[in-house]
Amino acid sequence: MNAESYTYGWNEELETFLLVKLKNDLKQAMRAHDEQRKNTIRQIISEFPKLTVPITLESGKKSTRLKSDEEISNDDIQGIISGLVKSEKTTLELQGRESSPYLEILYSYLPQPASAAEIEDWIAANLDLGQFKSPIEAMGPIMKHFGKKADGNLVKQILAQKTG
Repeated sequence: MNAESYTYGWNEELETFLLVKLKNDLKQAMRAHDEQRKNTIRQIISEFPKLTVPITLESGKKSTRLKSDEEISNDDIQGIISGLVKSEKTTLELQGRESSPYLEILYSYLPQPASAAEIEDWIAANLDLGQFKSPIEAMGPIMKHFGKKADGNLVKQILAQKTG
């Protein structure tokens, strides 16, 4: 497979786990000598030791063990990437910059966020805001439906507009 036809990044339509895609992308980036992408993927993978499972030892003492590759879910990895995005955004804000190649690569492994229009359409089709004392109380069902795809601040803005 040549480097020009290779597609980096991940989305839900790909029928592969995010972990598998990251490992394949790392190999491809190494072959293509793409240092920025290689280093970014290595940074993501270096965070995996944070993924643990609680266990109880024979002595009864509670402990944790690292998750095996088979136990790591797409949500686990997306949580790690989201944390790295948040950290990078803070750094860029302090530097007075909007974006960086590192941030763009991180975004390529996260699901596309729901747009304001998608959120508004879902609210109109699925919720009667009159049943809530205040529209902000609708945050729960909305965030439950969209999960990590919805930005909580955007949902708050939309709901605040509904009260006005």
